[in-house]
Amino acid sequence: MKVVFAGTPEFAAVALRAIHAAGFEIPLVLTQPDRPAGRGLHLQPSAVKQYAVAHGIPVAQPLSLRLDAKDPQRAQEAQAAHELLCATDYDAMVVAAYGLILPRSTLDIKPCINIHGSLLPRWRGAAPIHRAIESGDHETGVTIMQMEEGLDTGPMLLIERTPIGPQDTTATLHDRLAAMGAGMVVKVLSKMEHDVIEAVPQPEAGVTYAAKIAKEEAALDFTLPARELGRKIRAFNPFPGAHATVNGTVIKLWGAESLDADSAAPSGQVIAADAQHGIVVACGGGALRLTELQKPGGKRLPAAEFIKGFALEGQRFT
Repeated sequence: MKVVFAGTPEFAAVALRAIHAAGFEIPLVLTQPDRPAGRGLHLQPSAVKQYAVAHGIPVAQPLSLRLDAKDPQRAQEAQAAHELLCATDYDAMVVAAYGLILPRSTLDIKPCINIHGSLLPRWRGAAPIHRAIESGDHETGVTIMQMEEGLDTGPMLLIERTPIGPQDTTATLHDRLAAMGAGMVVKVLSKMEHDVIEAVPQPEAGVTYAAKIAKEEAALDFTLPARELGRKIRAFNPFPGAHATVNGTVIKLWGAESLDADSAAPSGQVIAADAQHGIVVACGGGALRLTELQKPGGKRLPAAEFIKGFALEGQRFT
């Protein structure tokens, strides 16, 4: 079976490695154009492109796949990509965190399947891992589905579950789901190869949408309950990084645990900052013990180390 792969970040690269290692022929990889990164803002290839190039797999990086794109350059690149796909000998396309919408013209060439990091129909959309943690879900998983024009609405081919632990962050859950999805897509491709797989329509009930994460969401509001703030800190680790301001200094908050004890102190007030109690902040309900922090230009530090170089006693997070 010959598989075209479309994906961009590390989540997708894990699946590409698994498909390649399983012996499926990959005649073409689609990935996003190189992006500026690092202090020098030099163009950097995606994780998927790096793997493809290292293993001699042809790569295409169109700006768009939409033949009706209004921008002439995007329309031209979409036409070239469409012609390339039509000329490529393949049986199915696997899509994982590609970042471009696949139009009907692409979906009609060959069957397309998607690796999605949620238990569909919950958390359709761009940020399912973040939103599952932020919302306090007790479990999540990976769904392999057939693609159609709707946003993550296609019938399901395989679904597997995993619990969300109290210490899970988007980073840890991302890695677990990436490994799960890689193994699952190999199973699905093997079943497709032997024509022994069934597509099951998604339930109509329980649909939710995982909107793309906006950077401004990461600014914490300490009038919210501590449990909610703790989930946000875990959901926004590693991106975009939850933060709050103390005396005009923006502090990144990478780890925390919620405490049930309420305080008469105003929301955001530091009610403890010492080796015995750690850094405890009053919230709209309960209190939050901050466990890992980072000041501008500094390293991520445990609370006990952070307070040695940044005085928080009597201060207030805003």
